[in-house]
Amino acid sequence: MSTTPDLSRAEWVKSSYSGNGGGSCVEWAPAYVSSGIVPVRDSKDSDGPALIFEPSAWSSFVAAVQGDDFRTV
Repeated sequence: MSTTPDLSRAEWVKSSYSGNGGGSCVEWAPAYVSSGIVPVRDSKDSDGPALIFEPSAWSSFVAAVQGDDFRTV
């Protein structure tokens, strides 16, 4: 993607896997999927940068999380 999308009016949704504690929290902006991108950010740093993924890459990541494919070290 050659230009950075304007996310100033994005409606962010917190991941259900983030829990309610002070741990790692991820938010995403689902309204942008129809534009071919999935913006993701750290909910603890709402003014910080967002990572931009292709929908297929984001779907693969979510499926891996749901399948418990990541091992805790």
